[in-house]
Amino acid sequence: MRFRHPDGSTVHLAYCTNVHPAETLDGILAQLRDHCEPVRRRLGRDRLGIGLWLAKDAAHALVSDPSALRGLRTELDRRGLEVVTLNGFPYEGFGAEEVKYRVYKPDWADPERLDHTTALARVLAGLLPDDVTQGSISTLPLAWRTAYDEQRAETARTALLTLAERLDALQELTGRDIRVGLEPEPGCTVETTADAITPLTAIGDDRIGICVDTCHLATSFEDPHTALDALAEARVPVVKSQLSAALHAEHPHLPEVREALAAFDEPRFLHQTRTATAAGLRGTDDLGEALKGDALPDASPWRAHFHVPLHAAPAAPLTSTLPVLKTALTRLVGGPHPLTRHLEVETYTWQALPPELRPRARSQLADGIAAELTLARDLLTDLGLKELP
Repeated sequence: MRFRHPDGSTVHLAYCTNVHPAETLDGILAQLRDHCEPVRRRLGRDRLGIGLWLAKDAAHALVSDPSALRGLRTELDRRGLEVVTLNGFPYEGFGAEEVKYRVYKPDWADPERLDHTTALARVLAGLLPDDVTQGSISTLPLAWRTAYDEQRAETARTALLTLAERLDALQELTGRDIRVGLEPEPGCTVETTADAITPLTAIGDDRIGICVDTCHLATSFEDPHTALDALAEARVPVVKSQLSAALHAEHPHLPEVREALAAFDEPRFLHQTRTATAAGLRGTDDLGEALKGDALPDASPWRAHFHVPLHAAPAAPLTSTLPVLKTALTRLVGGPHPLTRHLEVETYTWQALPPELRPRARSQLADGIAAELTLARDLLTDLGLKELP
């Protein structure tokens, strides 16, 4: 979906396909048919943006076979879909029964991460619509925090500098400007937007910036205005933003709140949980860990890294951090000029929701994704952006 900002620029809204992960090119083609096109039809739009997630095997197949890449581009056009952004965070296995810590490997100190992201950039250059010259890729925030020493940090910095050089060469060859954004996430080396400033200014290249995920922002209790103002002051570009909402528990000391939270403790994804105390941010790596005894102080609200549907907050006594998303979006695109032109709804946890909240059929999932995009569309038009055909 495209929107005209009051300054005349185009802002793109997509939804991320990691919600129905496919590891192969055939799987991606089926994904377009079975999921993405039905969402577009529910919205009554001739064109729908999708943020493709391409696992390593699918990316390799596309970058090594120009005819396969042309075929994917043709299929996107045929189904009324377009791609201006990729999710390059998960490397493979995002549809596994247990993802957890595996999603952070390989990290930016491993050569596989550089090779994979380079392949993604080449693929994206071939998928961009004819009238779009800039694409974006989100990636993991350097590494998970453990086993990350100064030597690995320097290796990661060198890899990102090499990536910037490759993106320069790609633009010279194709005319397509591809940028990559580190996506701060709780528990990682770069956990917050503030953590991103030092490594990104050390790189000092506009092609390498930040992806602001509003679920992660909220989970770490960051104030959107403070966070985005600091990025602007440091001249760190916001390459893209993922529109998502975290799980919020206002009174985690109450037994009924603990019971409600326990329903979201599931085995597939990691749900880092945080609380803001007078001594600073405290947290656990997973929701189940937080619920054990006094592992996490419970005198103040908790937030868990669980991407809940934007349009459907959990039932009381829980809620979501949708207000944080709204505040961030106002700052991102509500000013005289947008801070980013690539927005992506990313609720990948539909099938990890408590059983009574999960979609039971493809049609229900498509309904839910369409409802999320409708909410995002309404937020954008309320900010003065005009939806384009």
